[in-house]
Amino acid sequence: MTKQPGQGADWPQIVGVLGLGIMGSSIARHLVTAGRQVVGYDPDPAQCRKARETGVIIVESPTAAAEQADLLLSSLPSGQALDDVVAAITSMESRQLDGLVMVDLSTLSLDCKVNNRDRLAAVGVPLLDCPISGTGAQAATGDIAIFASGASTDWEKCRPVFADFARADHYLGEFGNGTTAKLIANLLVAIHNVATAEAIVLGERSGLDLTTLCEVIASGGGTSRVFELRSPLMIRDEYEPATMKLDVWQKDLDLISEFATKYGVTTPLFSASSALYESALADGRGQQDTAAVCSVIRDMVDRESG
Repeated sequence: MTKQPGQGADWPQIVGVLGLGIMGSSIARHLVTAGRQVVGYDPDPAQCRKARETGVIIVESPTAAAEQADLLLSSLPSGQALDDVVAAITSMESRQLDGLVMVDLSTLSLDCKVNNRDRLAAVGVPLLDCPISGTGAQAATGDIAIFASGASTDWEKCRPVFADFARADHYLGEFGNGTTAKLIANLLVAIHNVATAEAIVLGERSGLDLTTLCEVIASGGGTSRVFELRSPLMIRDEYEPATMKLDVWQKDLDLISEFATKYGVTTPLFSASSALYESALADGRGQQDTAAVCSVIRDMVDRESG
């Protein structure tokens, strides 16, 4: 398969997805379902096998994806992973990159994003900063939102593709604003998740039927998307498979903390919430869903009442 220049409605002819984990695999599957030709890469053979079963054409490297695709979507676990991908792409010949646009959907530091934008710009490849708001479970159903930033012309070109795997995409202006908005949104997610856990444990100890309690809360002013998504996991006390693993979430918490420090903003609720996530990690729950903070609070209550 070779890249064929496309224009207008013909673009992109091929979409590449780099990173086929919890988020990337769902994105790739939705694109295939929408009728798009999708190539994908992940260093984990197991993830590649799963993606191949959904119709994704697996390639052997990020450069192979870049050579074939008109549009590259990256969903990566770390800044180092993005650095490595960009290093590979920028080593390619310019003719192999003609017409390529790259979109990073990961939640990473702004410095990392800006650095890689500049490296790609040097070889003529525009990068959009478009982190995703939503969990893996939401990605599976297309119930995610994109916080887009970068050149508006490139964003407009990508919107039909975004519509295939997200319920909404929001344009926030200059490059990096997407990441800034995502970090602020994740601060709220961190707090809402812990607040949900507190409410579940309090309801449990007070003797209420938790399913009924959650239905009542979901219909009123105390609800949140986080409450609605994670309270069922907390009621069942089941946190695997994770929609967001705690060890990955810790990276996001660190980014939020650094971001708030940069602007001199105190975050008392976020700081208190972060301590509970750290306790969950110390308990060996790194592979579990972030909803596992509920178990931490249950254990705290047991110790205090014991």
